[in-house]
Amino acid sequence: MDRSGGKGMTRRGLIKAGTAASALAVTAPALAARHAAQGPSSPQESDEWREITPALTAYIAGAASHAVPATIRERARLHILDTLASIVACQPLEAAKLGRSYAAAMSPGGGSPILASRQTASPVDAVFASAMTAHAAEINDFIPSAYVQPGPAIVPTALEAARLNGRSGSELVGAVTAGYEIAGRLPKAIGTRNLYLAGLANHGVAPTFGAATAAAALMGLSTDQVDHMLAYCAQQASGSWQWLLDVRHVEKAFVFGGMGARNGMQAAHMAKLGFTGVPASFDNENAWFRWRAFQGEGANHASLIEALHKEYELSLAAMKRYPVGGPTQPAVRALLDLRRSVRPAEVESIIVAMPGEAATFERANMPALNIPYLAAIIMLDGQLDFVSAQSLDRQANDAAAKIFAQKVTVVRDEAQEMGEGEDRTESARVTLTRKDGTQEERYVAYVPGFPTHPLSKAEVELKAHELVEPVLGAAKADRLVALCDGLDRADSVDPMIELMRFDAA
Repeated sequence: MDRSGGKGMTRRGLIKAGTAASALAVTAPALAARHAAQGPSSPQESDEWREITPALTAYIAGAASHAVPATIRERARLHILDTLASIVACQPLEAAKLGRSYAAAMSPGGGSPILASRQTASPVDAVFASAMTAHAAEINDFIPSAYVQPGPAIVPTALEAARLNGRSGSELVGAVTAGYEIAGRLPKAIGTRNLYLAGLANHGVAPTFGAATAAAALMGLSTDQVDHMLAYCAQQASGSWQWLLDVRHVEKAFVFGGMGARNGMQAAHMAKLGFTGVPASFDNENAWFRWRAFQGEGANHASLIEALHKEYELSLAAMKRYPVGGPTQPAVRALLDLRRSVRPAEVESIIVAMPGEAATFERANMPALNIPYLAAIIMLDGQLDFVSAQSLDRQANDAAAKIFAQKVTVVRDEAQEMGEGEDRTESARVTLTRKDGTQEERYVAYVPGFPTHPLSKAEVELKAHELVEPVLGAAKADRLVALCDGLDRADSVDPMIELMRFDAA
């Protein structure tokens, strides 16, 4: 079956209920029974109908103890490490500071730790601040087929839920795996294009469900409680594509990280305390998941539960090797390679050809997405460091970088693009022309870290060292790597949380 966001199945028409209230009161089992009694109006409708909620709630409720293949568990541990390393590196940035300030103001004296600080807050506010920190820069993981960045919301939420409930490292790994599973599957089941046309950003919707999934598994929610929790996730499923206009990476950090962590943790706690919601919101004809906007081309609702325990979104998850946006990674690698043999004074012009909306990356106000700026600092500095890649100040005020950036043109290359419904690609062809007229070209089909060519365990650990050592030193970087690697043997997550508590910049 196709889980890549391509063409979906024909949608079944909505049942004509007498009133909206009576329709919303019908549960999934009742709907299934009524559908069987009435008979399908066409063979297509009969083939398409299947109940989703029971399998989904059972999967989430038991997620902490699922049997997961060793290779997937290792990927989960590496994504936890990658996210925590991102939190350590990003803690001095604006979005991180604002997240901590908000949490401290909302719940002073709360007992839940805000990662990469010594501050505490309520569980919901603490995971909000930690998730804001995790996505305060362009360095965390992503699932390109779903247009989702799962780590910032899911990992801090799962870690806090594990701490609160005295869960083991192995249970944390299971819950994180399930969180990634739901966050990655959900946008593709709805249809990524349908979400976009509805004005909803995958990056805000999916992490809400992913974080709630991880929290529910570690809090021991029953299947009925998970059902109610999903209703409150649906009510909070939001996020506007206007994040594309964000310059300071604060609203973006909220959409991609803080909002999903807060909403997911909140929904799980509400269900645990007895809040009830519309049941079977993934089957109910007039509920969220089956709403009209989510019935268009590319929708495949059944894919949300098909091949659970057999196919894993973690195998489709990617990591960023460089501290920049995913689509800019290949251009960065090509430029770094060219810089080995070319000095900035030699450069007449640079053309970066890439798939997709190239103009976005030529004019981006955000430094980590602006290819001319990134090209300038790579050529001028001979490297790309985390601080410069995020620096609005340098982008605005470095005269030499601004002059060099004028030599760089970014163009769309349709030849590098895949067909409709095929997996998203990230590549770049960089052509550098010297002042003497000679040229050098580098084509990068992918950067290691993309799902087709994942970073090895050693490469993920090297990246973690690069992010953690400047803040905590080599010994603590080693300790964080070791703690993540040993999670499946750990009785408690407390040592990991203690290492993540330090004076923030």
